[in-house]
Amino acid sequence: MTDKVQIEALYREMYAAMVAKDTATLNRVHADDFVLTHMTGMHQSKQEYIRAIAEGTLNYYSAEHEQMEIKVNGNHATLTGRSRVTAAVFGGRRHIWSLQLHFNLSKEEGRWYFTSARASTY
Repeated sequence: MTDKVQIEALYREMYAAMVAKDTATLNRVHADDFVLTHMTGMHQSKQEYIRAIAEGTLNYYSAEHEQMEIKVNGNHATLTGRSRVTAAVFGGRRHIWSLQLHFNLSKEEGRWYFTSARASTY
């Protein structure tokens, strides 16, 4: 399986885990020092981000993936994913977002991990 195929599968697996509130998978696919930068500029560590999903601060209901741009350079990669995401976040109402996530990834011992993400809309 090529690196690009592995990274695309990881992106899909991450979204499925967000919808299912599958914290074990979320812990596995994100590096320990992962940081998410929300479109508001707020930063969340891996632990804060996963806890927010588990506790319902970030509620994801579905995701339809429209586009993924993946660039691999050795053991580092970037992924810009565009997905139509149904979510209710930070006490807001359920809404369909055109969500773009720009990820940095690292490959360690043959496995890819998300190391950081920046969210925006498109």
